[in-house]
Amino acid sequence: MAKCSVCFRHCDIPDGKIGFCGGRTSKNGAVEAFNYGRITALALDPIEKKPLARFYPGSRILSVGSFGCNLRCPFCQNYDISWSEQAHKYAETAETVRPEDLVEIALQTREKGNIGIAFTYNEPLIGYEFVRDTARLAKAAGLKNVMVTNGTAELAVLRELSPYIDAMNIDLKGFSDRYYEDVLGGSRAMVMAFIEEAVRNCHVELTTLIVPSENDSEDEMRDLSRWIGGLKNPDGEDVPLHISRFFPRFHMQDRGPTDVRKVYRLAEVARENLRYVYTGNC
Repeated sequence: MAKCSVCFRHCDIPDGKIGFCGGRTSKNGAVEAFNYGRITALALDPIEKKPLARFYPGSRILSVGSFGCNLRCPFCQNYDISWSEQAHKYAETAETVRPEDLVEIALQTREKGNIGIAFTYNEPLIGYEFVRDTARLAKAAGLKNVMVTNGTAELAVLRELSPYIDAMNIDLKGFSDRYYEDVLGGSRAMVMAFIEEAVRNCHVELTTLIVPSENDSEDEMRDLSRWIGGLKNPDGEDVPLHISRFFPRFHMQDRGPTDVRKVYRLAEVARENLRYVYTGNC
């Protein structure tokens, strides 16, 4: 039995078993990344798709994903690799890639406009060792490193990664403990602490998916944007916020998509406190 130290769950994992996230295991009394180098998705994406609006706009980035996640968002778009039973099947079918091999692939796509590597699709923090090892090599090769994350990790994990990460898009999924705990199975306090530390080290943009009847009030957006307004990126610029429209997915197909007018109205509210507000999926 070994205790995982990545996130607030602090799973006790018996030898040979898998933690809650599906991406970490215990071996000889020590926790390690079960999904290390096991790749389920690889694509050359526009940087704006991460989404990052103010980090090398117009460029492309090699996006890589593995499997597993430490949240349980019922609307997850990538549930097949994140938290369903199907995700565990990827442990047997995923292609294993070494950090140096992934960096070489990224270098070969420079002629197509690639600036680096984005760790995304599933939750990269649960396999932070592979992110760290790959990002270190990528940075040495002159590539940029991006992480798209839910921010649910201890600060010790972030500090392992910070020397090598150039930009992050972090989900700030809402601004109530009820929503984080009861709907997502997460910790708002941990995410907020993660964001506060991240902005000291790299360019950060945030994303909030607006789910009808869950996190769509003007009061909540006003509180959320006011808090973000107190943050600054390392260059002194305001932290951008992406407000995204929800579509029925996975276990949340019992409600319609977010009204576009609601998304635009919440963007107006956010602009009371923020300079950079973007809308998505509208």
